Amino acid sequence: MSQSSDKLFFEARQFIAGGVNSPVRSWQAVGGEPLFVREAKGCKIFDSDGKQYIDFVLAWGPMIIGHSHPEIVAAIFHTAQKGTCYGAPTAAETQMAKTICEAIPSIELIRMTSSGTEAVMTAIRLARSFTGRDLIVKFDGCYHGHADSLLVKAGSGALTLGIPGSKGVPRCLAELTLSLPYNDNGILEETMEHYGERLAAVIVEPVAGNMGVVLPRPGFLEKLRELTAKYGIVLIFDEVITGFRFTFGGYQNLIGIKPDLTCLGKIIGGGLPVGACGGRKEIMERLAPAGDVYQAGTLSGNILAINAGLATLRILKAKCAYYPQLKTKAEQFHNIVEKLFVAKGIPVCINNFHTMFTPFFQEGPVFDLNSAQKSDADLFSRFFHGMLKNGVWLAPSQFEANFGSFAHSDADIAFALNACAATLKEI
Repeated sequence: MSQSSDKLFFEARQFIAGGVNSPVRSWQAVGGEPLFVREAKGCKIFDSDGKQYIDFVLAWGPMIIGHSHPEIVAAIFHTAQKGTCYGAPTAAETQMAKTICEAIPSIELIRMTSSGTEAVMTAIRLARSFTGRDLIVKFDGCYHGHADSLLVKAGSGALTLGIPGSKGVPRCLAELTLSLPYNDNGILEETMEHYGERLAAVIVEPVAGNMGVVLPRPGFLEKLRELTAKYGIVLIFDEVITGFRFTFGGYQNLIGIKPDLTCLGKIIGGGLPVGACGGRKEIMERLAPAGDVYQAGTLSGNILAINAGLATLRILKAKCAYYPQLKTKAEQFHNIVEKLFVAKGIPVCINNFHTMFTPFFQEGPVFDLNSAQKSDADLFSRFFHGMLKNGVWLAPSQFEANFGSFAHSDADIAFALNACAATLKEI
């Protein structure tokens, strides 16, 4: 471990709660002191001592075209020269809205926010206003930000820290949220029969990424759309992670399902803080000042994030034809990693879709939170530290997604495979 990182973490704990500004960064799930990053370029990060790692965290998803891309850096630089925050409308915001609406047909109107959490809060508030109902449904292990009503059986950092229901959340708010097993059509139908006419919204990660990567079973999202339409419930797709990752648009584009509202973030900000909520015009028009649902933010539509995001989306649109090639490269990588595990006799279930992947240390299959939690977290921890030692940076939790990018070259992938083989020998 970097000696500089040790010292930096010691100092951070003197002034920052827990020493980190987001829980999973603490490495509590894998043990040891967290790595402090000095800089990043392409698909590589460099720690405080200058050691280089192949990066499969990618800032938890946003950096699909790599770190420090020259066009993104230029967009931020040129924007900053004209000011970093106006607190007033800009033409660039309209261009961003137009770009997203054209890319994701279910979005007719959109509202920018500064984070995915804010986008989800806005979507839930809109759904309650539109339906006149209070109850919402989410799914076990799906994380939709740290808003009070959504920290019920949440995934990601909440799982890592063993606090799926956070302290400080009033019971009366938690009682308005029903959390169901992901991928269970039977329980979904039973819940709808009992609560359907009292539900304002159902929110789901269409590809779960916060209990590790878990794909929807065939028919699950289709049944969700069918039942929400039947009972007049607002269906919200949380595509903060999946938006623009698999295609130029949302995962919904690939499966042909139109939610009523969609939440976006990460990629559309080019690495700067951003979020967005968009969807059906009749719902979105309820937002102030057009309607009576209040939402605001000093930095919503911040010009730095908007221009960094627009530059990212321009690059991705130009790469539209290359998404399938990226998918093929990612699948080949996952297949070879799985064979390395098999050769060593170590049980593994690699859940992956396109450039998202999680190696679960168990036989599998992994299809919901309960099955994900059967994984050998101690063995994962050893694997994580082994890969780090061999120059590969993975998400420091069994219950997180890892990401590939357009910046990962064949040489980078080969390096990662060699690191994996060496790590498996050591553990």
